[in-house]
Amino acid sequence: MTELAVVIESLVKKFEDVTAVDGISLQVSKGELFGLLGPNGAGKTTIINVLCGLIKPTNGSAKVGGYDVQKETAKVKELIGVCPQETAIYPYLTGVENVELFGNLHAMNKATLKKRCDMLLENMGLAGDAKRRAEKYSGGMKRRLSLVLALIHDPKIAFLDEPTVAMDPQSRHAVWDFIKELKKEDKTTILTTHYMEEAEELCDRVGIIDHGKLIALGAPEDLISKNKVKNLEEVFIKLTGRKIREEI
Repeated sequence: MTELAVVIESLVKKFEDVTAVDGISLQVSKGELFGLLGPNGAGKTTIINVLCGLIKPTNGSAKVGGYDVQKETAKVKELIGVCPQETAIYPYLTGVENVELFGNLHAMNKATLKKRCDMLLENMGLAGDAKRRAEKYSGGMKRRLSLVLALIHDPKIAFLDEPTVAMDPQSRHAVWDFIKELKKEDKTTILTTHYMEEAEELCDRVGIIDHGKLIALGAPEDLISKNKVKNLEEVFIKLTGRKIREEI
C-alpha cells in the first residue's frame, strides 16, 4: 500500500465573505511531485498555508506526514521545508549568512550545515555570489536563495510556492533539474506554478483548482489526452476559461 505524505479532507477556508478553499479533498503519496495549478486567487497559497500550520481551516482536516496540521504543528514543521511566494530573505546579510542563519534555526550541526550550504549554493548557481549582500541580488537570484533556505535542513516534504517566478529560462531549468533530484531522493514535493510547461515537465500528477474547488486531478499526460488538447496549458485554459497570467 502506498504511503501517504499529505491527506486533505473536505478542506474549507473562509476569509470574511470570501471562500478561498471550498471543500477540497486530496491525497499526495510519499515521493510524489505534485502540482497545484490554478488562476490567481484560486486558493493554492491558502492550501499551502494550511498545510504548513500557518492558518487554521474553517472546516475539514489536513495531515502532513501522518500528523494533524492543527494538533501536531510542531511535528509537521520538523518534516517540511517551505519556499513561500513572497521572497523571505534578510537583505543585509550575505547569501551564505542567510543560509547559515536558517540552518542554525533548524539546529543543524556545523559540518552538515557547511556541506549542504556549499552543495545547494553551487547547485543554484549562487556559489560565486555567496559573500555578496542579498540586497544586491537580482530577483531571480533571490528566488534561488529562497529555495536554498527552504531545503537547507533536508526536509522530507517540500512546499514550493511559485519557486521559479522572476527567473530567466536558464535559471528556471537549473531549478527544474534540482527539483527532479529531490524526487530521486524520495522526497515529497508540492509545487504551485503559473508555468504550465513547468508542471508538465516536472509533476507526476497535478490538481487544477478554480474558485476554491478542485476541478481536475491526474497525470499531465492523462489530462491532456482526456481533454483532447496538445498540452497542459490548453487543458488549463479549457477548464478554467481564463488566461494563465490573469490579474487578480
